[in-house]
Amino acid sequence: MSGPLVLIPARLAATRLPNKPLADIAGEPMIVHVWRRATEAGIGPVAVATDAPEIAEAVTRAGGRAVMTRSDHASGSDRIFEAVEKLDPEGRHDVVVNVQGDLPTVDPGAIAASVVPLSDPGVDLSTLVAIIKRKEERTDPNVVKMVGAEVAPGRFRSLYFTRATAPYGDGPLYHHIGLYAYRRRALQRFVSLPPSPLELREKLEQLRALEAGMRIDAVLVDDVPLGVDTPHDLNRAREMIAARRTA
Repeated sequence: MSGPLVLIPARLAATRLPNKPLADIAGEPMIVHVWRRATEAGIGPVAVATDAPEIAEAVTRAGGRAVMTRSDHASGSDRIFEAVEKLDPEGRHDVVVNVQGDLPTVDPGAIAASVVPLSDPGVDLSTLVAIIKRKEERTDPNVVKMVGAEVAPGRFRSLYFTRATAPYGDGPLYHHIGLYAYRRRALQRFVSLPPSPLELREKLEQLRALEAGMRIDAVLVDDVPLGVDTPHDLNRAREMIAARRTA
């Protein structure tokens, strides 16, 4: 496995928090914080894939790299596929890590952990999960659950992802974290496929891969990173980063 290429898709069109990649956190745009966390993971070069010149300018001003992509992409996966083809047309990188652009407090160690299952040639893509600890999240449809078979300590072969409470019965439930590491050929195949029936029903893009027979392994991490979708989330991110800097 060659060194991964880490890509962060970002756009300005969020409805609940307009222009959120540029939202100020401790004096820097949120997208710059995500870029820093991805860089600190130390697994390969990092770039932000965007259709907004303002985002590209913010990243390059901070010393990062940005690549401009089309504005009509349906998903972040489509955007990073265009970006990797532009950045690495020779195919030097056979692993592509997709880090969401709204995770300013993501643990760099979790990003690094996401690529570990791809050392197994049978795995097409990998992702992260954490044990659900709050009772209300077990039944919350906004908390996506991974149903999987443990293949090694802290590693699962994902069998299904759902917004329902699953699996039934006693035992832990696993909160899926939407950070992915793709084998490059798997990413190419994934974006070529039409949305699948279960993907459309559950509104979960990763089900397209499972329905197509692709193998997704998941790595267990300690915590779910804060995803910033609302002004309340943004205030929490500001508080968390301020606390880190004063610790």
